[in-house]
Amino acid sequence: TEKEVAILSDVSLIYGSVKALDQISLSLPAGGMVGLIGPDGVGKSSLLALLAGARKIQQGQIEVLNADIGDRHLRDTLLPRIAYMPQGLGRNLYPTLSVTENVDFFARLFGQHRSERLARIKELLNATGLTPFHDRPAAKLSGGMKQKLALSCALIHKPAVLFLDEPTTGVDAVSRKEFWEMLQNLKKAGITILVSTPYMDEAARCDRVALMQAGKVMSINSPAGIIAQFGKKLYAVRAS
Repeated sequence: TEKEVAILSDVSLIYGSVKALDQISLSLPAGGMVGLIGPDGVGKSSLLALLAGARKIQQGQIEVLNADIGDRHLRDTLLPRIAYMPQGLGRNLYPTLSVTENVDFFARLFGQHRSERLARIKELLNATGLTPFHDRPAAKLSGGMKQKLALSCALIHKPAVLFLDEPTTGVDAVSRKEFWEMLQNLKKAGITILVSTPYMDEAARCDRVALMQAGKVMSINSPAGIIAQFGKKLYAVRAS
């Protein structure tokens, strides 16, 4: 098994005149939960999109699960082991499809046969508490339920690593708590999780925290270590 889930070497990303990522070199440990914290606009989304293979690498090298994600052939073999939830409530969902149909759609993308699909859908809807709403269209779900459904879709193929971009922004407090409990269960089941959040109380639930500022990773440490190092500044990130 991999010691690191990802290794970044001198990664930069520029949009026009804006340097979204500025020569980031970083290794992220496998088998736990790493929080990416920082205010809006520091490069968290760009970093996650690169790691997930959803954005082209401009400069530098990124290895995910021991494979170079910049190599197209390797990326194709790697993507079935990766799950990625972009920012925005239910952004990867089909609004007119029901809860079950959405998860089934993603299962088909990964080529799962019918009996495997049905068993996995049942398992995921039970785990996320969505079973009573199985025939409800995604458009009619609350924000928290949309995120649970998006998570179910992301997990359908039993990935080794899960990248989540601010999954609870815009979600009510109860749903946020439930969502984080689900993440803890996934971690216990052996999935490595990298989650970005503007909330320090959420980052504090991670094993390691990487603090980002202006396209750079300032520090990677335990939550307590980050708080000791940067103190009150962190709570100005965004109050929950």
